[in-house]
This record gives sequence, structure tokens and C-alpha cells, in this order.
Amino acid sequence: MAVCTVLPDRLVKSWSEKGREEALGLFQKSFKAQKTNFCEANLELRSLVYDLLKCGLSGSIGIDEISSFLGELVSVLGIQESFPSLLADTLTVLDADFGTIDSKEQRSSFKALLLACRELVGELLFKERLDMDTLEAANLVPSKANFNQKYVKTKTKLFYKQPKFNLFREENEGYSKLIAELGHDRRLEISPAALLDHIKSLIGRFNLDPNRVLDIMLEAFETHLEEEDFFLPLLDGYPCERATFVNILGFKFQSCQGVDPTKAIITPPSLYSLVAKLLHHGLVTLDELYPHLSLSDAKLKEFYESVVQDAKNMERKANVISLADKTDEDKVKEAEELKDKLDNREAVLSLGLNQKLGVLYALLDHGDWPIALQLLDLLPPYMAMWCVPIVKSLCRLVHTSVAPLYKCCAPKAAKGYCPPPTKGVQLVLKYEDLERCHVLEMLYRLGPHIYRDPLLHAKILRIVRAFMKEYYILPTGELHTQDQDDVFYGLISVLDEVILPALSFMQCNCGMAEEVWSVLKLLPYQTRYCLYGHWKNDSYDQHPELMEVRTQTLSKGKYIMKRLTKDNVKPSGRQIGKLSHTNPGIIFDYVLSQIQKYDNFIIPVVDSLKYLTPLAYDVLAYCIIEALGNPQKEKLKHEDTNISTWLQGLANFSANVFKKYPIELTGLLQYVINQLKAGKSFDLLVLKEVVQKMAGIDISEEMTTAQLEAMAGGELLKAEGGYFSQVRNTKKSSQRLREALVDTDLSLPLCLLMAQQRDCIVYKEASNRHLKLVCNLLDHCMDTFVQFGLFLSTHLSVDEYSKWVPSLTVLGQEYHIPPDAVFFMLRPLVSNSVTVKFLEGEKSSKTEGVDKKTRASQMEANFCSASQEVMEPLIEASKLLFPPRIWEDISPRLFTTFWSLSLYDLYVPNGRYEEEIVKAKASIQSVEDNADLNSSKRKKEQDRGQTLIEKLQEEKQRQEDNCRLVLARLRQDKESWFSPKVTKNRTITQFLQLCIFPRCRFTAIDALYCAKFVLMLHTLHVSNFSTLLFFDRIFSDISYTVACCTENEVRRYGRFLGQLLEITTRWHSSEAIYLQECLQTPGFISMMKTSANEKQYLDYENFRHITFKWHFKLTKSLVVCLESKDYMQIRNGLIVLTRILPYYPKVYHLSLALEKRVEKIMEEEKEKRADLYTLATGYAGMLKTHRVHLVAEAEFHNRDERVKAQNLESESKSFKGQDDGTLDFKEEKLSVTSKARLSDSPRSTDDGGRSSSKSKQVPDESKPVVKESTSSSSAPSKEKDKDREKEKEKTKLVKSEGKEPPVKKEKKDLDTKMPSKENVQASNGSEQSSPPGGKAGQRRQHSSESSSTPESIAERDLKRRKTEDNSKSKLAETAKDKSVSDGLEPQGKEKVVRHERKRDRSADQDEQRGAEKDSVATKRRKESPEPVPLSQLPLPPTLSDELVTKERKLKVMVAKKDIHNVKLPPSPRLPKTVVKKEDDDNKTMKKEENAKDDERSSKKDEEKIAKKN
Repeated sequence: MAVCTVLPDRLVKSWSEKGREEALGLFQKSFKAQKTNFCEANLELRSLVYDLLKCGLSGSIGIDEISSFLGELVSVLGIQESFPSLLADTLTVLDADFGTIDSKEQRSSFKALLLACRELVGELLFKERLDMDTLEAANLVPSKANFNQKYVKTKTKLFYKQPKFNLFREENEGYSKLIAELGHDRRLEISPAALLDHIKSLIGRFNLDPNRVLDIMLEAFETHLEEEDFFLPLLDGYPCERATFVNILGFKFQSCQGVDPTKAIITPPSLYSLVAKLLHHGLVTLDELYPHLSLSDAKLKEFYESVVQDAKNMERKANVISLADKTDEDKVKEAEELKDKLDNREAVLSLGLNQKLGVLYALLDHGDWPIALQLLDLLPPYMAMWCVPIVKSLCRLVHTSVAPLYKCCAPKAAKGYCPPPTKGVQLVLKYEDLERCHVLEMLYRLGPHIYRDPLLHAKILRIVRAFMKEYYILPTGELHTQDQDDVFYGLISVLDEVILPALSFMQCNCGMAEEVWSVLKLLPYQTRYCLYGHWKNDSYDQHPELMEVRTQTLSKGKYIMKRLTKDNVKPSGRQIGKLSHTNPGIIFDYVLSQIQKYDNFIIPVVDSLKYLTPLAYDVLAYCIIEALGNPQKEKLKHEDTNISTWLQGLANFSANVFKKYPIELTGLLQYVINQLKAGKSFDLLVLKEVVQKMAGIDISEEMTTAQLEAMAGGELLKAEGGYFSQVRNTKKSSQRLREALVDTDLSLPLCLLMAQQRDCIVYKEASNRHLKLVCNLLDHCMDTFVQFGLFLSTHLSVDEYSKWVPSLTVLGQEYHIPPDAVFFMLRPLVSNSVTVKFLEGEKSSKTEGVDKKTRASQMEANFCSASQEVMEPLIEASKLLFPPRIWEDISPRLFTTFWSLSLYDLYVPNGRYEEEIVKAKASIQSVEDNADLNSSKRKKEQDRGQTLIEKLQEEKQRQEDNCRLVLARLRQDKESWFSPKVTKNRTITQFLQLCIFPRCRFTAIDALYCAKFVLMLHTLHVSNFSTLLFFDRIFSDISYTVACCTENEVRRYGRFLGQLLEITTRWHSSEAIYLQECLQTPGFISMMKTSANEKQYLDYENFRHITFKWHFKLTKSLVVCLESKDYMQIRNGLIVLTRILPYYPKVYHLSLALEKRVEKIMEEEKEKRADLYTLATGYAGMLKTHRVHLVAEAEFHNRDERVKAQNLESESKSFKGQDDGTLDFKEEKLSVTSKARLSDSPRSTDDGGRSSSKSKQVPDESKPVVKESTSSSSAPSKEKDKDREKEKEKTKLVKSEGKEPPVKKEKKDLDTKMPSKENVQASNGSEQSSPPGGKAGQRRQHSSESSSTPESIAERDLKRRKTEDNSKSKLAETAKDKSVSDGLEPQGKEKVVRHERKRDRSADQDEQRGAEKDSVATKRRKESPEPVPLSQLPLPPTLSDELVTKERKLKVMVAKKDIHNVKLPPSPRLPKTVVKKEDDDNKTMKKEENAKDDERSSKKDEEKIAKKN
């Protein structure tokens, strides 16, 4: 409320100048404000008058000035009627304020003020308002006593004397004449004025009571309501107060009321009609009449609350489970109580007893909506609509109003219902009139009770549908007007508050549901879902009747769901369909709650939903999204490591429903996008299930080898043999999913968000979640991304796909998408672009008169040209993905080529094509043999099978041609992949880090692709690529890589390792295969002399030694994982072992070491982590079945015999590696395996490609120091050979005497505890010391070492039989001497030993050592360095630690070794073995009893094997 404004002091001070005019303006403003806000303006006006008069009393303004100002104010404003009363009241207040002041001046001033205002106010008002003393002082009354006496007499006469009427003087003749006058024939055309004069004369002549006369006139009007044109002017001219009408009507209503509503007299409808006409013409006001009507507001409110409470109680009882049956008495009692409630409700809502509802009905029937609306506002909400006659009357009113507009909107076949015209109703001619004619307000008041008139319900729907069509079909560039927007939002409110809630009352009315859907389908899904949400969650709570409907629907739904099985899907589906026609939200809410609890309900429920209407399907989609986004349900299980079962079940149900039925997918897709924007990954499970079910694309790590082979083929082969589900059954559903993505442009946002979400999971969600959960979320995100990308690439057209996929620069630089995801999205586009360019080149090529060979050359040239044109921009763009220093080690062309190709381009699965063709032929044969099929169907099936065969053959030929062309392109580009200026070690490190490792973990197909790509590099004889170095880097230490993979990633990585092991196993299996595929290849160069460019390749036997070393390295790494207490390492290690089982292990004692670790895991995790126990148990079983393929170490490679030299230079028993990273293998006399060392260094060449004698090499961390090769040191002398032979003979002699060579014994058991990865140096052939300027203290040089030759299993068994009586004591006292490969034991029961020579070195050895030291000291001054045997150089660190650091950002502290700035000690006779420090666990010595027990168990196993052999 505004604060009252007083007269400002400045106006009083300047009254004579400008104050008077400004004060007049204030009064005018306050007076005008009374029209809009009477209360505040009237209070402000009174305050101004009060301040003005007070200024006159105080003398600030003269009395005459005030009098003249007030006179001017009255004349200017024209307020002669109301202002005198206001002035009198103000003077009365001043009299009260100043009456207590004994100041003669003040009293005299007030007297003068009264006299000045006497003409404006008048004496009558002064006598009525002022005090007696004031009146006498102002000479307004002559005597106070006389005036007081007269006042008392008048008051007594008015209030304390009852007038006596002589009823007999009211002659009956007068009333008879009155009735005759009122009931005469209107055809005489007597005017109401003439009749009124007659009535007045009758009253005067017969002395009639005017009130009784008015009552008779009202009764006459009530009897002849159709003559309202006559009676209304008559009543309007009757000389009486308006209150008289109200009192007489109130008496009439009260005479029909009673204490008990059920025993009250029914109010006649004619009285309601009379009152409605009087209210309509203003003879009576609703505010005056309303208190005389029954029932009272308190009783109506109590009745309304009781009905609402009964509905809530009914709903509450329906949800209570009662195990006790009700007795007959309880049932009878409940029935009686229900009957009493219904009778009472019927009595209260009857028009005869509830006079307020009766008057409302009459008003609506008369068409007086404004007054009816006032009465509705005085009643509880929607309570009047519980009365059926009122609803019907209001519906007729709406019918009449919308009839003209409906004729324009109705279908041609619809005749429509034309109610009788109602007076006073405004007709709707256009959509904008709906609000002006109060039709929308009528519908709001009608609410869901419009269901009682289905015809009006359908009319309103058709009008809304016609408007929505015009509203959404707007010409380009035009905007909606304000009136159109107002109508639109008004009709949306009608749908929300009237149409949809009314549908809930129309049981099993599928036709009306179709009408509703015809309107809703025009709206966007956001608007529809808002309407559904309000309908399901709010509308039912606002109406007690809807509460009862909800209770009944739930009861029926529970009854159906309890009996739903796969056998009665059809009848149960019909029942669910009937409920869902009108109450879809309620029934689906309950169905989804059951599905979230019981996942076995999914298939029967999905099958039972085939009888739903389109509206029900749309509401079902909304209910699914609402259930997915329920904030009250946790999406994780209690252990916070797995997704909740309710979410999995709901996702599965959603996918099945969206696949089987035509439901709009936009809402669900947008929900997933919103969740990804919020950084939440759980709901990707829904998208994954939807794409899998609707498109048939399944990303599963459990795919068989045959399925993976099929996935390498074309789309037809993938559909026939690659996917788990039949793609042909998903044609329609995949098309709907495609249309949903294309029409809404959601493809790109989904792909980008999923690609970015991978980092969000690792770096944001991982902080407060369990590692296992983070890995699962990462796998889900990755699988969904791949699955979604495959769907888009296979179902979108080329133009559509190229339209939404941004460029490589945009994806990498603006959206910061990782390269693997970038190329995954771009790969189909690149392949298609190459194909288009190739076809364009083919069109311009001349093919006439060209033989096949020339034609093939032309095709290859065109393909290479097309590839070059497409790849060049891609190569330039890919350079921006990494810093420039990266491209110094790896070629951008190799990087782009690797990522842009797929397995389809490198490998043709001929076997799978043949299998599918054979299967199709068998299907044709089975159809021919089936006598039950008719000829037409048999012919159809045969044609389908033959078509499939032809398509498979065509697809196979296309893939073969494509592989041939791609291979030609690769041959052309291969020389630019690996630069000779960069060391092989650095190149392979970057190749592994940027290409192999990211892609082999991307998908299972990519894992196969990586293996095929490496094999392709080997097969194409790519220069400067060392196959041996690559394999060695892969197999050296996989523990880090395995530890930082997720579950799915490690499965793919295991497939990749399995493929590489398959390749090495094939080469290892046959010398002929090895000689054919490996011997003369650049990847198997073991030595190259820079002086003569002579290359020496690794022979077959040495390759077998290296293969054993790789198997042993794998065993060491996997044992480290299995012995770790970390969940992820154990699980990933078991998964890798399972994946590579067909090719590893191959050696018995390596298998035994793994088996013992697995058994230990089974014992420890049986009661702790069930999933690890399951994995370990499964692998243990498979390992036992794999035992038949195991061989002894001696069979796997030749341990005892030397590798014979092929020429004089190889008689040094060392394959010296080239200075750019080739392999150097040096056999040890007492070693189980010969050493293979890999290293690399840059090679300086002149213009002719030969080594430059003037080039200088400065050793650093990236370039190894190369030792000069001279003729004196390239091959050992004959004297050295003799010394070695003598040493061998001495060793054999000692062993033949039953003695062991002098060994420093260390009790370590490989089978019990394998050395950890931190404690074993990777493949170092000799210890080095830090040279000047190098990193001091990083390396230590050990003294000379030796190892004894191991005995085979058969020899040990024979020896054990000869010394059976004392074998136990000898085994306990003597540690069996086992050879060491790269500082580790290759067998389970043998120890890592450090041999100390017991004799001094010979003079010639000292001289050679000195010569080698001199060569190392002078190597920097040499202009033409020569290679050094790489067995004397340590291996570079494996890529795993770099991978962990860069890709996972895990700080793994691994001791790096400087392999360049080292001094190379001489090794004239035997190479030294480097033994790393053991970790803390391995340093603990095993007790003697444990050693004996292990020895006994080993003995038993060896005896069994010996027996088998």
C-alpha cells in the first residue's frame, strides 16, 4: 500500500504565489486516482483535506483562502456529491483532535472554519456528524437541550415502537385486481409503464402492502419466465429499494432450506431461473444474494475436503497388503458406509438442495457467463463440476460459442452437433476470438469433466489441430503475431488442464486417444513431454475423481502383471492396451517399476505392448526417460563398482521397445546428450543397448575367431557371420534410428561428447570412484562410441556422412578429440574419397586394346594417384596433432597411412567367405530336400540363397581388388616411412606409442589390424624397419602395459599379443617357413658392416633361442602381475593369459610356473574376490587341457649345441648388430639361451648412400656409441677357440665326477617366486661402467660370470634312478645349476647364480681387453666407426614406461639406463651375464623345508613327463 502524501510545507509557504495551483494539482491527481485504486487514493485525498484545514487552524493559511480554495476545488473537480461528506468527516476528526485543548484562539479559529465551510457541507451533515457542544458553539442549533430531547423522541419512535397494521383494511379485491393485471393477456400490448401505474393506483386505493405487491409481481414473473421483456421493465420501475428484492428472494430461498439437507424442501428450478434473469439485468447483485443461499461456505469446504480425503484413503488402502481375508460383516459394513457416502454426496450436489449450484446452473443455462464465473470463484475448485447438470449446461454454452469456428475446422464428413442458440453468448468466428469470447476460460473451469460430453471434447481437439497446423506452417521470414502466440499458449493450457485429464475418464476409448494424438504429434517432443509430465504427476492429485481412477487403474494393472507370462502375452497385452488408451502414464509407471526389479519380465512385457495406441507409445517413451533420470535412485550398486541392475534392465527394455515399435527416439537421444554434457556416463548404457538392438551392431569382446575374421570382410559378410544378431531383422528399426539422428542433427554432438567423455571419466570421475568402476565406465564409453560410429558409417549415405563429420583440424584442434577417435570418424570418409577419385581417374583412362597386365598397372597407378591426392591434405593436417619434435622420429606419412587404413584394406578372409558360401549352398540343398514347402516358396528360398552366394563372391572379388590396389600404394610409399637418419630405436618407440598401442586397444578388429600391419611391414621388406627389434620391444616387459589397461582394452591387447605370438610360432615351427619368410628380410638383419655394406641375417636356430627368450620374458611379466595384490593387475594378467593360450605357453616349466601362481590366486581369492577366482579357475582348466601341446625346453630350442658359423666372420659366435639398431646375438657356452640384444644408432651416409668417413658422431642419450670393428677383433683367434674347448672339457669332467662347478649359491625358486620386473634388467649382455662425462653411479660393472649347462628332463630322471638312495640329501644340499638368459632363470627350480672365475685370465685376454678399452677411448676420434656386438650393449628401456607416462600420466619410476656413453669391457671367451638386484620380496630366502617340498613336487611332475615320453 502506498504511503499517504501530506501537503508539503513549501506549498504552504508559497501559497499566495504558486502553492495554491500546485495544491490544486495534487487534489486533482488524488481524485482521478480513485477510479483505478479507490482505497489508496481516497485515503490520500482525506489526508490532503485534513492538512489543508489544519493549516487554517494554525494560521498558516487564511480561513477565507481555504474557503475559496475548497469552493474552487468543488467546481473544478465536479464532486458535489461525495466531497461534502468527506469534508464533514474531516471536520469531525479535527473537532476531536482540538476539542481537548483549552485554547480560545483555537476554538474560535475552528468556529470560523465551520462557518466558512457551512455552505459546502450543509447544516444536515453538520448536525449528523458534529458533537452537540460544537453545534451549539457554532450556532448551528439554538439550544443543546431542546435538540437532544427531540433526538431521543425520534430514536424511540424508530426503534422501540412497533407499528400496528389493520390487515382487514387490505381488501382482497385489491390483490385480486393486482393478480388480474399481472396475468392478463399480453396480446393487449399493455406497456410495463401503464401496468405499473395501475399497480400504484391499486396500492393506494386498496391500501396494499408494497412488499407483498412486489412478492406477487416476482411470483408472476417466475410463472411466466418467457415474458422477461415485459416483467423486467416492470420490476425495474417499481418504486422500492434494491435491498427489497434481495430480502424477498432470500426469504423465498430460506423457506426451502432445512437443518438436514436430505429432508429439506427442493428449491423449484423456476426460482433459480428468476434469480438468474434478475442477476443478469442487474436488479439483484450476487454479493447481496449469496449469503441467503445454502449450503454455507463452511459446509461446502468441509464436504470438499471429505471427498478429497476419501479418495486419498481409497488410494492408500489399495497399496496396503492385507494377509487376512475380510469377513462378510466387514464387507457389508464397508458397502453400507460407501452407500451412505454416495447418498450424502448426491444430496449435497443436487440442484434442489444446493441452492448455490442451482443458481449457477440457471446462470449457465441463461448464458450469463460473467456472473457464473463470479459464483464459481466463490466455490471450492472444480466442486461445481461434480454436478452433472452444471457440466452439461456449460458444455452447451461452449458448443454454441464455437459452432461457427468448428464449421471451418471440422472434416467434411463430420456433421457436428448444433445446440439451440443461447441468448447473450458471443460467437467465435476466428481463433483470436477464443479468448475474447471467454471460451478458453470456460474450458479451464470445465476441466477434465469435459469427458461427460465426448462430442465437445472431439470438437475442441479438431479446432486445436487446425490451429496448430496453421501455427507451425509459417512462411519463411514471417513471425507470429502477439494474438497468435496468446492463442497458442492458451490452447496448450487447454490440452494440459482439460483434454488430457479428461481422457483419463474415458475408459477404453481408443478413438479419442487417436484424436488426442492427432493434435499432440504436431507439437515438438519437448512440449509433449511437459504435457505428459503434468498429466501423470500433477493432474491426478488435483481432482479426487482422478485419484479414484488412478487407484482403479493401478489395481487392474497389478492384477494383469501378476498373471503375465510368455504363454498368455496376447490376452494380457489386450488388457494392458485397454488401460493404456486413457491412462498410459499410470500403467507404464507401474510396468517400468516391475521391470526394474525383475529383468525376466522384459521380453513378455515387450511382446504384450503391441496393442498400444501411438499416444501410449509416446507416453511410454517419456516414462522411460523419466525413470532413467529419477534422482532418487542410485545408478550404482552398494559396493559402488558396478552399474545397478535396475538401470541395466531399463536400458535393455528401452532398446527392445524402441526396436519393435515405432516410437520417436529424439527425446531419448537428447537425454543422453544432456547427461554427457553434465559429465555423467552411466546412461551411455542406454544408447549402447538401443544401437545394438535397433541396428544389430554389437561390440562384444567375446567374439569368436570366426566372427572376427568375418568382421574383416565386407558389409554382407559382417551381416552374415560377424554379428551376434541377424542384421536383416533390424532393417526397419535401423532406418528409424537413422532418421531420428539425421532429422535432429544429433549425430555429431553424440560422437564428440562420447569422444571427450573418455578423458572426463579418467580425469574427473576417477577422483571419487573405484578404479574398477572407472575402467568399466571407460569401456562402456569406448564401446558405445565405436558402435555408434559404425552405425553412422554403414547407414548414412556418403553425402550425409561427409556433411556432419568435421575436418581433421577441427576435430583435433577445436574439439580436442584424441587421434584414435578422430581417424575412426574420418576413416570411412577417407576411404570413400579415395574410391571416388580412383573412379574418376578410371573414367579418363583408356581401356581399349590394353592387356590385363597393363590394365592392372594402370589401375594401380590411378589408385596411387588418387590416394596421394586425398592423403596429402590429411598428412599436413595430422602434423598439427602433435608437437614438431614428434615428427623428427616418425614419418607423418606412416602415421596417417597407419590410421587411415582398416583391416579390410590389408586382409581378405577367404576362409570365411568360403564358409558362408558353403553354408548358403547347404541351405539351398535343404530347401530342395524339404517336401513340405510348396513350389513357389521353395523357388523363393532358392533364389534368395543363390543371390546371397553371388553377392558374397562379388564382395570377395571387390575386397581382393581393393587389397591389391592398397598393397600397390603401400609398396610405392614404403621407402618414405622410416628415415635412415633416425635411430631405429626412436622410430619404433614413436611407432609403438603413437600407432600400435593406441589402436590395438581401440577395438578387437583394430588389434588384428595392428598385427597384420606389422606383418605387412615385414613382408614388404620396408627399409630401416627391424622386425626383431619390434617384437623384442613388445615382448620384453608387458607388465606395465597390462596393468594400465581396462578390462576390454586388455582383452584387445591380448588378441594383439596372440596374433604376434601366432606369427612367431609359425616361424618357429618350421625352418623352411623361416628361411622363406624371414631369412633375407631387412627385419632380420643381425649385423651390417659399414665398410662393405655387408648384411648378416639371423639364422633359424638363433631365432629359436630368441623366441624362447620372448616366452620367458612374457612369463616373467605375467608372474609379476599375478603375484601382485592389486586387483587390476591380477585380472588383466589372467585375461591376457586366456587370450594368448593357443600360442603360449609352449614350454613345460614355464607353464608350471604359471600354473602354481594361478592355483595360489584360486586359494586366496575364493572367499574374497569371486570374479578373480572365476577367471583363475577358468584359465587353470584351459591350461590343463593345453598340457598336451607343451614341450620340454630342449625341444623348443637347442640349448647345448653351438650355433655353427656360416662364414669366417660369424665364427666369433656373435651376430654383430648394425649401428642403426639391428640385432646382436651372442651364444654363451653355459647358457640355456643365447643372448639377443637390440640397439640402434644413427647412420651417417654420403650422397651415394655409403658411410661418410669424415662424419663425426657425438654420443648422447639418443645415439649409441659404436665400437670400431677391426680385422684383429672381428673374429677370435684359434688359440681362443682352443681355450674355450679346454674349459668345456674341464666342466664336463667335473660333472661326470658327480661334482658341481664352483657356483655362488643363491636360493631362489622361479616356480615359487619369479623375479619382478623392477629387479631384472631387460636383456643386457654385459655390465658397463660410467664413462667420463656420463651419468656416474648409474651402472656397475660385475666381475666375470658363468653358468652351467642345464640337464634335460630325461637326464635328470636317469640320474635320479641311479642315485635313488641319496638323491633327497643331494637335492637339499646342492642348488642345481641352470643357465641364465638375460640375467634370469629360464626354468622353474633353478637359481639365478653369479659365477666367479677361479683362475686368472690369460695374457692374450688381458691384451685384448686393453685393446678394446683403447678402441672405446678413441671411438669419438674415428671418422668411420664400425659396429660393436650389441650383446655388449644394454637394451633400451621398453616402451611400456613411456606409454604409461604419456598416455595414462602415471608416474612409474623405472631406472633408465644410459646405453650410449658407456665403456665396453672385453669378453674374449664368454659374454657376461647381467643380474639385476632382486626386489624385497625376492631377497627373502626360502626355508630349507619349503625347498625340499618344492623339489619333491617337481620330481613327481618330471617323473610323470618322463613316463609319458
